[in-house]
Amino acid sequence: MTWSLAVLGLNLIAGQAGLISLGHGAFYGLGAYTLAVLMRHWSVSAYAAILAAGLVGLVAGYVFGRVVTRLVRFYLALTTFALALALPQMLKSSYVSSWTGGAQGVYLDRPGAPLRLPLTSDQWWYFVTLGILALLLWMTHNLIAGRIGRAIRAMRDDSIAARAMGIDVTNYAALIFGVGAAYAGVAGALGALLLDFIAPESFTYWLSILLLVGAVFGGMTSVWGALAGGLFLQFWPDVAATVSRDLTQPVFGAILLLSMRFMPDGVAGLSSSARRSLERVFWLR
Repeated sequence: MTWSLAVLGLNLIAGQAGLISLGHGAFYGLGAYTLAVLMRHWSVSAYAAILAAGLVGLVAGYVFGRVVTRLVRFYLALTTFALALALPQMLKSSYVSSWTGGAQGVYLDRPGAPLRLPLTSDQWWYFVTLGILALLLWMTHNLIAGRIGRAIRAMRDDSIAARAMGIDVTNYAALIFGVGAAYAGVAGALGALLLDFIAPESFTYWLSILLLVGAVFGGMTSVWGALAGGLFLQFWPDVAATVSRDLTQPVFGAILLLSMRFMPDGVAGLSSSARRSLERVFWLR
């Protein structure tokens, strides 16, 4: 579910708005460290820290989006990729190591279920994460179906025509960048609580690549495709290991190539095509 939350944010940025982002993992890491700093150094509750991680991601994504969304596609991709490369080194810097733990990372104390509920800590946070995922899926569906969604799709399809219709392309691009980063921040905070430990090496550029792959596999323009992308990211190592533990990355690449060949619109596109085919069959009957 945490993977799906992060992929959902990337679907908004890359799928709905058409902005290439190779640095989404940096906002995931930012959310994780926001929660860690607030809980360890300021004794903030985990629930307030998750909300703060989303707000920090929103502000950081919006500011970053205002700066970079004016760039042409390939320059935008390189700039966001530079962000993914820079974050681990920034977290290990001596200037912030007293807060982030430097290369050694930070251990977290995950709170248990409140009100003496008969649930283990894992069970409680499972339901919390499920609730947050359901809420953000609903919010995303409404966002895409509304005026903002129509504006960002117009911007994606033809930015010049969108400007001619009076759409503030720069502002909408920064806004959707901020919303997508907020989703990644929340996902990073929940992922940190899940593992009880974070370190800079957990948020390298490879994380951003994985999130992009998950978005492509699930369906870049589909809200519900984020669920399929999250499942893929969670279980592909197990699937690859059944073939060969020494060939995990090549098997991963083969799965990706096959999915792009036979599912160009992702799992969500494949399911939509299958549904339309069934509808035609039953209509003909």
